[in-house]
Amino acid sequence: MTAHVYGLSASARENTSAAARIAAEVALPNSTEVDSAGRFPAESMAALGAAGLCGLCLPQSVGGKGEGMRAFAGVVEELAAACASTAMVYVMHVSAAQAIATSETLTDRDSILKEIAAGRHLTTLAFSESGSRSQFWAPVSKLEESNGHFVTSASKSWVTAAGHADSYVSTAQKPNAGSPLESTVYLVRSNSPGVAVTSAFNGLGLRGNESAPVSLDKITVSQGDLISAPGDGPRVILQVVLPWFAVGSAAMANGLCRAALQRTTDHLVGTGFTHDGSKLRDLPILRARLAQMSVRTEASRSLLGYTLDHLEQPDESTPLLVLQSRLAALEAAVEVTDLAMKACGGAAFSRHLGIERLFRDARAGWVMAPTVDHLNDFIGKALTGLPLF
Repeated sequence: MTAHVYGLSASARENTSAAARIAAEVALPNSTEVDSAGRFPAESMAALGAAGLCGLCLPQSVGGKGEGMRAFAGVVEELAAACASTAMVYVMHVSAAQAIATSETLTDRDSILKEIAAGRHLTTLAFSESGSRSQFWAPVSKLEESNGHFVTSASKSWVTAAGHADSYVSTAQKPNAGSPLESTVYLVRSNSPGVAVTSAFNGLGLRGNESAPVSLDKITVSQGDLISAPGDGPRVILQVVLPWFAVGSAAMANGLCRAALQRTTDHLVGTGFTHDGSKLRDLPILRARLAQMSVRTEASRSLLGYTLDHLEQPDESTPLLVLQSRLAALEAAVEVTDLAMKACGGAAFSRHLGIERLFRDARAGWVMAPTVDHLNDFIGKALTGLPLF
């Protein structure tokens, strides 16, 4: 059996294969409508839940499959190659679920995890705010103490699966914080009083991920709703959520690269000129573009595989590799889908190949916090010995 670039175990291969079947049988057939109508990929998420993949990386003690980041990357890549909106919802769900799973303060942690593993609870992240924009690590909302609990209001932005998730993993400054970095991570039930989606999402790409603004209006946060201790939010954000999100979003970008490469290959092999019987693959410039796409794709996937090795045996270089693998994948997706558009010409521009959707979806990662600009700055700081914040 050929080794997988992400070093998948036998069980991880089985789960990745299950995701590939869902991608082919459910996500892909619905992907055009999900994109054109800008609607949530409900069928795909239901299928993932039924297959137990919403609890892929949760402990077996709560009904999860007990897999790690390697399986996560494999599953996300397969989903993204079929429907990037599905992959994005899934990445946010798994990242938020990891925050819940590592909590020592959340009262209902295990019951929520059991519901997630059973496919009956979708969760997501609600970090970004209109006041902090892409600097999601610095919330402007604050928790205010009131009769043994907390009250907070916030204008959360870019909340994936808004209106569809059962819970939001959110952040706010702790009471009397001296800085936005003194944050707290807490859980909000989407049906709680004061929680509302304020407008619909209508984006260029990832059009089905429902990344909409959510208003929290004087909501009550109990001590048992805290995922982190007051002020300990940065640890959860940077040591738990960010690595999972970075790996997942890198795998999603790599899936887009794979899909663009395959569709371009199929077009060059299957399309030609009637007058002389030649194929598009007979044109050197198109073969060269395909070669560039292939090299860029496999370089990005290999870096993510190398990063996964380090995440299992971390050292001082691991945080840097996490940032580098996400940056490399985001840039690869933009470059590879651009080359696909150029190689396939009018056929790609006319939408019937599905390449222009990949082109649009790939651009979402460029502006998704931490953005490409943030990543370049963080990596430069790390290389020169400066603190990230």
